[in-house]
Amino acid sequence: MSNESSLSLSELNDRIAILQANIRQLVEQAAGASGEQNEERIANRIHQQNEELEKLTRERDARSKK
Repeated sequence: MSNESSLSLSELNDRIAILQANIRQLVEQAAGASGEQNEERIANRIHQQNEELEKLTRERDARSKK
């Protein structure tokens, strides 16, 4: 996502929920994955999703302090 500030609070919350669900699914996939390449791909995706989740959470928290 390029500009979190253009999202409404409701949209931010929706995106956060989607990212949390994605992370849960990726963790489940990682538990069942075999092979170094698959594990690395899933780990990278989890990392990306966590970074995006942190960014959106910070934006939401900043808005709630206003």
